[in-house]
Amino acid sequence: MTDTADAPAHPMMSGPYEPVRDELDVADLTVHGEIPEALHGSYLRNGGNPAFPPLGRFHIFDGDGMIHAMTFENGRARYRNRWVESKGLVAERKAGHAIFGGLMEFVMPDQEIIDTVGVMKNTANTNVISHAGQILALMEGAKPTQLAPDLSTIGEIDFDGKLEGPMTAHPRVDPDTGEMHLFGYSPFPPYLRYSMVDAHGVLTRSVEIDIPKPVMMHDFVITENYAIFFDLPAVFDLDAAITGEPAITWQPEQGARIGVLPLDGEKGDVRWAEIEPCYVFHFVNAWEEDGAIVVDGCRSSRLMANFGDEPLTEPCPPSLHRWRIDGGSATVEQLDDRTVDFPRTADSVVGRPNRFGYVAEGAFGPEIANFDRVVKYDLTTGSTTTHHYGEHASSGEAVFAADPDGSAEDDGWLLNFSTDLTTDQSEFVILDARDIEAGPVARIDLPRRVPFGFHGNWMPDVIG
Repeated sequence: MTDTADAPAHPMMSGPYEPVRDELDVADLTVHGEIPEALHGSYLRNGGNPAFPPLGRFHIFDGDGMIHAMTFENGRARYRNRWVESKGLVAERKAGHAIFGGLMEFVMPDQEIIDTVGVMKNTANTNVISHAGQILALMEGAKPTQLAPDLSTIGEIDFDGKLEGPMTAHPRVDPDTGEMHLFGYSPFPPYLRYSMVDAHGVLTRSVEIDIPKPVMMHDFVITENYAIFFDLPAVFDLDAAITGEPAITWQPEQGARIGVLPLDGEKGDVRWAEIEPCYVFHFVNAWEEDGAIVVDGCRSSRLMANFGDEPLTEPCPPSLHRWRIDGGSATVEQLDDRTVDFPRTADSVVGRPNRFGYVAEGAFGPEIANFDRVVKYDLTTGSTTTHHYGEHASSGEAVFAADPDGSAEDDGWLLNFSTDLTTDQSEFVILDARDIEAGPVARIDLPRRVPFGFHGNWMPDVIG
């Protein structure tokens, strides 16, 4: 039995971030409005949900993975949540307490744990995807963890031994080929590796990429012919981590640059362009245009996550920016001044020119963020529309689910969890992506508060 009852009232373990302790499976939920008939499948979302009080300083990225799932079938809705049963969580349950530290305070476990689990826990807490018939829970510092359709944990996979090092939590799937493009970064050489998994789930390609320092690289983008990497100065320091100091520090003096790799290229084929130091957790999309590459993403002036190296005394909220990479140079322009992050597009336009992007809007504090709106950007006209989930709402990433009978880029729905912070009541909200200002087409009462989480996906082929 897990126990977070005596967890400290830490900003990242309270309010919308407070972990839940049990696993539910509730069908025939109350629906206000009408679930679209074509919405048939499952929406899975991942997030950090610590099962035990932390050993030391805690960061939300340290929490154990927990999947929250909404399944729709014949106009009916079902909710389930399950922990990702990592080897580390199993060992902690056996011990009855936390064993591993986190990003802000590393703790070396006993040798027996190192021999059976490793020096760190694969929390698999950041994203959950479906590719080639496999459901994978992802954390960027480890191997992917395969889940069954009922959300039970099968275990870590390495694509038949071909995946060297960790796998990003933000792979990109080519909508034409079905190939999954991914990368892995590491505090040990090689610091960066690009890989490709074909539509059948076979890892067919892996390329080491030289970068001067080990950095935290959360996301990347692809186009039809290129993979694009942002080498930004959030730098790992293993020696500091071993002594209990922050594992990641902001070092703008190291500079920043963008690397462009042909999808069929080798490491010597990477073309680099210098840019002003900044940080980007999440990109919207990228595409090729007139011989250049265009990238949209949510840019901050520096790393806006505090890992204990220095307090964030001044706000550095992310906002929507556009980079244009042409040969060995790159330019950047700000597209909007609103505080936004967690961007999404339709899966059908990944790596291709997209007209629409759907981005969470909210506020960033010194340690936590809260979103209560989704903004639909028309990147062709420059116009925007907004849906506000509520005056006291805490919402997250709005995921696009395509209408199988639609033809336009925005034919589909936006799916999101939202919690009223005054009542602790959560609901699942379905918006028509073509007109988000019209309000929800359906609001579904949930049997529990769903904590703020990270990333998820719509899976029309998954009915668990």
